[in-house]
Amino acid sequence: MAPRRRQCAAMEEYERLLEEQPSFRTNQRRAEEFTARAVSSGVAERVARRLVTIPTVVHVVHKKPGENISDAQVQSQLAVLNRDYRATNPETKKVPAPWKGLVADAKIEFRLATEDPQGRPTDGIVRVQTDRGSFGPGDEVKRDSKGGSTAWPSDAYLNIWVCSLGGGLLGYAQFPGGPKSTDGVVVLNTAFGTKGTAAAPFNKGRTLTHEVGHWLNLRHIWGDTLDCGGGDRVPDTPNCEGPNYGTPRFPVISCQNGPHGGMFMNYMDYVDDAAMFMFTAGQVNRMNACLAGPRKSFATPKAL
Repeated sequence: MAPRRRQCAAMEEYERLLEEQPSFRTNQRRAEEFTARAVSSGVAERVARRLVTIPTVVHVVHKKPGENISDAQVQSQLAVLNRDYRATNPETKKVPAPWKGLVADAKIEFRLATEDPQGRPTDGIVRVQTDRGSFGPGDEVKRDSKGGSTAWPSDAYLNIWVCSLGGGLLGYAQFPGGPKSTDGVVVLNTAFGTKGTAAAPFNKGRTLTHEVGHWLNLRHIWGDTLDCGGGDRVPDTPNCEGPNYGTPRFPVISCQNGPHGGMFMNYMDYVDDAAMFMFTAGQVNRMNACLAGPRKSFATPKAL
């Protein structure tokens, strides 16, 4: 049965890597220091002056025939991702008036790779049959030896794994600075794209939009605390007490953030796909800082 509530394991993975990989803790600290400098100095804005195109590979890991999603379903997901990151999605008209001026184009596009790591032609889709009924958070779906699919070089490709996930998970991502061999994003096959196996309320492709946000160093808008003491390190997203679910009605007040409340329609909240439809200028600055720093290999023009 498809999950009815959004559940992302990106922060669970973040905490795991902090414990298991001492270099990740150091790299994340450096990334935050660089982000602060890049935003204040205008380096992030310079990245945003031109379009950044990210070569992408989709690893479809399947056991049952229905899990081997179609090329059309993959293409439908890439189309959503590109609209969302360029702020050309039609739902931006639903952004409440107080925040309409904050909707921002990240100037980031994603294209399925046309060359594999050996320089051979590819359609950017890798299909791997597995004997695993499902995967959980962690790295097993990213390893051939565990029934998954080995990552392509993560400094040249965004790796996306599409598979069956257990525990009600919709997906998770690895933040910048983690091991290169496991870097990328994992998404449930019924929450991927807008066709085929995609199932409501997560059938509009927004799970990948959310998880790629983590891959580009964005946090959940409530800062992953439940006491108003968090924050996502972005100045133009209002602080809020915790995640929102379903399809809330504006405004949702918490943490003394009235009169407009929390920005539940932001891609980095937990609402249903149909209820999320914006990144802010501050989030775009943070993503562009990531592309100027820990993910700078993608900001260098290259052939797809």
